[in-house]
Amino acid sequence: MADEQGKLIGKITHYFGHIEVAVIELTAGLKVGDTIRIVGGEDTDFEQKVKSMETEHKKIDKAKKGDSVGLKVKEKVREGYKVYKI
Repeated sequence: MADEQGKLIGKITHYFGHIEVAVIELTAGLKVGDTIRIVGGEDTDFEQKVKSMETEHKKIDKAKKGDSVGLKVKEKVREGYKVYKI
């Protein structure tokens, strides 16, 4: 079967459940408008468009490798889940 999960661009390092925000440590660039896929655990596997992201409480349009960014996610995630760009 072909691997359709996209390019691995980082992992979840923290999740704030009360505001549904995940912190992603990036190993590749990411920008607003990109579509990401988050995979982890037994049944977490979803895609969503990046509508906005922040670093150090400032809204940004793009982030580079090595940055940690916060973004709102539509499902609960945990530390260590993988983030792909598709």
